[in-house]
Amino acid sequence: MLLWFVAAYLAVSLLIGLAAATKVHNARDYVVAGRNLPMVMVLAMVFATWFGAETVLGISATFLDEGFRGLISDPLGASLCLILFGLVFARPLYRMNLMTLGDFFRARYSHRTELVLSMCIVLSYLGWVGAQMTALGLVFNVLSQGEISVAMGTVIGASVVIFYTLFGGMWSVAVTTFVQMILIILGLVYIAWVAGDMAGGVGVVVSKAQAEGKFAFLPSMDLLDILGWIAALVTLMLGSIPQQDVFQRVNSAKNEKIAVWGTTLGGIGYFFFAAVPLFIAYSATIIDPVMVEAAKAQDTQLILPMLVMNHMSPLAQVIFFGALLSVIMSTASGTLLAPSVTFSENIIKHSIKGMSDSQLLWITRGTVLVFGILVTLYATSTAESIHGMVENAYRITLAGAFVPLAAGLFWKRANNLGVTLSIALGLGTWILLELAALGVDNGSITWAPVVDYIKAGIIEPHLIGLIASTLGMVVGGFLGKPTTLAGVVGQPQPDAD
Repeated sequence: MLLWFVAAYLAVSLLIGLAAATKVHNARDYVVAGRNLPMVMVLAMVFATWFGAETVLGISATFLDEGFRGLISDPLGASLCLILFGLVFARPLYRMNLMTLGDFFRARYSHRTELVLSMCIVLSYLGWVGAQMTALGLVFNVLSQGEISVAMGTVIGASVVIFYTLFGGMWSVAVTTFVQMILIILGLVYIAWVAGDMAGGVGVVVSKAQAEGKFAFLPSMDLLDILGWIAALVTLMLGSIPQQDVFQRVNSAKNEKIAVWGTTLGGIGYFFFAAVPLFIAYSATIIDPVMVEAAKAQDTQLILPMLVMNHMSPLAQVIFFGALLSVIMSTASGTLLAPSVTFSENIIKHSIKGMSDSQLLWITRGTVLVFGILVTLYATSTAESIHGMVENAYRITLAGAFVPLAAGLFWKRANNLGVTLSIALGLGTWILLELAALGVDNGSITWAPVVDYIKAGIIEPHLIGLIASTLGMVVGGFLGKPTTLAGVVGQPQPDAD
């Protein structure tokens, strides 16, 4: 019955996505839904930015192993990213009337900067989208009781997401996400109520978690612990700001006010609602501790699905897996679209002179298809956990793209020399340290002490890359000539009624 339900749900989602595709008439409709989305849709899309497989399966598993201390990057860092983007970055970026963040880098700096940072953004999505596709595979594997492998389930789920995103772009993402968010909220609240009742009440679950120290989240006064805590927070909080999916959802708003407050409220909502899957997962330790220990030995990410399958009614199972599919698909579609748009708009477009809007639209759709296939291949071949894929996804943008974006918006002395040094030092330092951690020997440098420091948490490659990137921008900013926004961006857009 559950498999038939899943098949029906996927079919309905596909139909909704294809119906929304009828609103797409040009590239602007495809990329930012014509900048015509109301508050409720923008809020739903921002909320869904990270409320995906990582939140329901990934961080709930991490919470059982490490408590709040393991969740500094997500949901704390992720929600702070959205709030910071809404309050600080949304207004100036929305007023520029751009299609992509790559457009900003071209306008503020140069075409070369646009190409390099656009590629960084595209590469960062490999792990993030891959995490969603892997989660789809896990769902099919659990529902079929192992008859459908995780790899085959990944291919099936990814095919549906790719198909409706391919045709409808942001309109399909917006409409399907709005419907899916309703199912997510209602479904997970119901499952939390059922799980809490089975565990003896909310108070019992919370008291047990508190007694076991699961709510501790601040670092100790140890320097290594503080550095590790800061690195975990900063990776998502700042590394996710120069991301196309966040920008694209904000830029789809009907007016500036919606762009700012839809993003901010979406971030706040994400932080608080992320506690729901944590509560459900921890309830499992009371309801069936033997099952939890067995799942930990196999894959902690399976605890929530196994709890529902083994201890809840068929109705609860339908509601849970409907909500879980909604969570994954709403995130997967938006994060699949973002790198595809960046690649077609900021890389392919400049290599084909005189491209028409219609050609750009179809090239973007083709890019969605190709990137979707590549991500699916990656998801079926990696052994990385969902939480691990997400944590690793934003290191490249933290080291290479955050400083050029922030300085370009808010520092008048930011210039081409500064951004060149910023990118070179940020990415160069990060890559060098990551290679050191992998034990790559260049024949002239002894890596052993560096590797020990990285493993001990004294050196966090992406955090050191951020510091190097900042230093490069400051040095170049004072040595080079200031540059201003080129005349290729739109005029400030007035608020719509």
